[in-house]
Amino acid sequence: MSDLKNNLESILRETLQQFRSETGTVHVLDAEKQLLHLEAQIGLPPQMLEIVKTIPVGKGIAGQVAAQNKPVSICNLQTDSSGVAKPDAKQTGVGGALCVPIRTGDKLTGTLGIGTARPYEYTADETRELEKIGRRIGGILKG
Repeated sequence: MSDLKNNLESILRETLQQFRSETGTVHVLDAEKQLLHLEAQIGLPPQMLEIVKTIPVGKGIAGQVAAQNKPVSICNLQTDSSGVAKPDAKQTGVGGALCVPIRTGDKLTGTLGIGTARPYEYTADETRELEKIGRRIGGILKG
């Protein structure tokens, strides 16, 4: 396992503890191909890994974050009807979800997503805190 993946998983573990959440993902943007590639994850069911391995910009929660370059939050993925989440997302068992851009400087370089089994609306403060962690990850991705 690469040092980058170890670092990212370590940050994800700390983040999930801090936010009392069970799942976390880091996707890295391939700007040329407009695809997000899963770089690290914690807590996703095995059947979801293939689905979230590569996400087109604009599709699903992480894809929306990349397309809009702003956070996306869903209170309950199991009952969400906004159309943002892909139908397969229900397989995660996640209720509340929050995904934020990862930036290196001002440039979008990926997405950081967390989720919890319970229906939960992440607060504006929690969103700002997760964005700070996203900037920290952006610094690591640059390296």
